[in-house]
Amino acid sequence: MGEEILKAIPVFLASMLKFILGPMGGFAARLHFLTTVLVTVAGMMTMVVAFTYSGEWIKTKLLSRFFKKRKRFTPNNRRFAGIWKKYGLTGIAFLTPLILTPIGGTLLAVSSGSPKDKIIFFMFISAAAWAVIFSAIIYFVGGEAVPDFVK
Repeated sequence: MGEEILKAIPVFLASMLKFILGPMGGFAARLHFLTTVLVTVAGMMTMVVAFTYSGEWIKTKLLSRFFKKRKRFTPNNRRFAGIWKKYGLTGIAFLTPLILTPIGGTLLAVSSGSPKDKIIFFMFISAAAWAVIFSAIIYFVGGEAVPDFVK
């Protein structure tokens, strides 16, 4: 039990930064499938909760110090606005494990002004579904889908 927890800590920390690293790390550490799924979801949700409740503060206090005020509408801003208009919070939550990082997806959702409870709910549903999908692919396809350095 203690050994399983020690092996799960790096998987938890990795999935806090990039979601796919959780299932890959769990496979590499030879964790049980369910443990990998739970630790991956916990890692992502730790960042989602932390940045949901501190995201506005980070945006106003920290980022404003390092980045000067810029034009309101840039091509990058328009792209995110287009994603938001087309897909909404559910689309951002769906894309967070795939394309965005847990931090980036959460900050995007927070900056849109969505309610905090909805952000956490949709991100949890997305994290749980993608953790099962990614872990199943990596665990059941195994050696063919995972690079040699992970085995």
